[in-house]
Amino acid sequence: MTTTEHSPAGPALAPLRLARERFLSGRPLPDGVPEEVVAAWRRARFFGVPHDLEEPPADPVRPGESALLGAARPVLERITPALGRGRSALVLTDERLRVLWTAGSVAGLALWPDLSERTVGHNSAALALHTRRRAEVHGPEHFLDRWQDVSAVSVPVSAPWTGQTLGTVTVASQLCAGCPPHPGAALAEAAAAAVEAELLARARPPERVLLDAYLRAARGPDAAVAALDGLSRLVSAAAERMLAPESLQALERTAVAVRHQEDVPAEAVLPEGAGCTARITPVCRDGAVVGIVAVLEPLADPPPPMPRPAVALVGCSVPWRHAVGRAAELARSREPLLLTGERGTGKTALARELLGGRAARVVDAAEDGDLDRALAELARGRPLLLRHAERLAQSGVAALNTLLDAHPEAPLLVTHTPGTPPGPCLQRLLDTLAARSVTLPALRERPEDIRELLSALAPRPAPGSPPLTWALDALRALERHPWPGNVTELAHVVRALAEHRRASGPVRRAELPDPVRDGPAVRPLSPMEHAERTTILEALHRHGGNKARTAAALGIGRATLYRKLRGYRG
Repeated sequence: MTTTEHSPAGPALAPLRLARERFLSGRPLPDGVPEEVVAAWRRARFFGVPHDLEEPPADPVRPGESALLGAARPVLERITPALGRGRSALVLTDERLRVLWTAGSVAGLALWPDLSERTVGHNSAALALHTRRRAEVHGPEHFLDRWQDVSAVSVPVSAPWTGQTLGTVTVASQLCAGCPPHPGAALAEAAAAAVEAELLARARPPERVLLDAYLRAARGPDAAVAALDGLSRLVSAAAERMLAPESLQALERTAVAVRHQEDVPAEAVLPEGAGCTARITPVCRDGAVVGIVAVLEPLADPPPPMPRPAVALVGCSVPWRHAVGRAAELARSREPLLLTGERGTGKTALARELLGGRAARVVDAAEDGDLDRALAELARGRPLLLRHAERLAQSGVAALNTLLDAHPEAPLLVTHTPGTPPGPCLQRLLDTLAARSVTLPALRERPEDIRELLSALAPRPAPGSPPLTWALDALRALERHPWPGNVTELAHVVRALAEHRRASGPVRRAELPDPVRDGPAVRPLSPMEHAERTTILEALHRHGGNKARTAAALGIGRATLYRKLRGYRG
């Protein structure tokens, strides 16, 4: 009911009104309620959106000028007279669903500055941005009480040169009776198409030249073509299925290189095992090379896919290679080895790689494993990987110290995360292992490894599906983020995007979690301050930047909120 398929309205929505009332009161739902509608209501409840949300601010602060707003404003102003007095409203949002521009009015329609589901629950703009196609939401399909008599249709607006979704155009009206489709659907489609045409007309000349070259080369659904200039890239569906992330990065490097050299290679040098060749054609404007078009051809007998390196060994930065090399050197002997570092740096993963095929016993002190049996096996020569030594009970530390006194060459691997000052027993253990210890660097100390880690952490795509790739603005944001949770935190971000992302093409900066997208604070923050800053940023985003509502939602005064924000800026 809430996708591009037509939604019923009027009397057909009466059962849905009853179902919504039962949902809000916590009673069982009747049969026949569309699953996608119930899921949307549940998301709103999970995000903490009150169904009786109070009035939006009378004079909201809206984002400043942007390429989208500059192109859309004259187009939408020409369309506004077609709305009719008091019958329809026209709304433009950006890719974060912040309202940029509105015209017209509808009885009962109250617009918040932020139309994301985290702020106002289910609505057509959020659905269109998520599905990247036209979406309609009618009456009780909305979560908010104020929108129960409103119907809306939204159409995404895409950048014609990259395909990136820039925002949405919405036509809202009073609840329409017996619509399929929404009466404003054609108007919304026409408005979005006109905005995209205006964006194309205003595109920078080099982008236009690159787009034209791509369109000429990508004729036909089976053409495997990529056009790149080091800042933007256009990749056909066939090329997405053929290119691994490493191959796409090689093409990016080629595009940057040819802009600064006279000779353009006939073929790009792709990584071993790429399974295809890339024939290069330079794209020129006014005699200067502004990018390349790569036409891909599969090899007649493609080599088997290269095995992925273990995540624990991924990275080419000096601090990481030094730490891994030192650990590998120490692990050649069967004496104890201590791996230390912040949480999430990869201590356990590296320890497992160092153990290789040896049948080692693994005990996690945080889970109160069977340490006594493991120590008995260690005394008999079976390797032991002891995780989270900082959480060992004093009795366990004492037993381990006693064993090492009797068996100083026991095959023991210990991981330790520094934190609270260790007690005397644990300090003695750390002193014993200090001569054979390796400290793993935090991810913020080796940002040049992030691109390689992204390829290793991304799950393998299903057959016929393109791999997860990253736009340059997203890569820069990932490399700037301090990553307090290190590789573990990065893995969670990659996994969440791979599992829940519905958009196609490279991951853009706008799709990243708020703390990553918004960038780090000016001064280094403690873990507690970082967690607090993340919570405040998410609340600000949820309330459309309104600091008064954010402070109320967090249970702090406005003065406290301002003081904390000033403190984060250093």
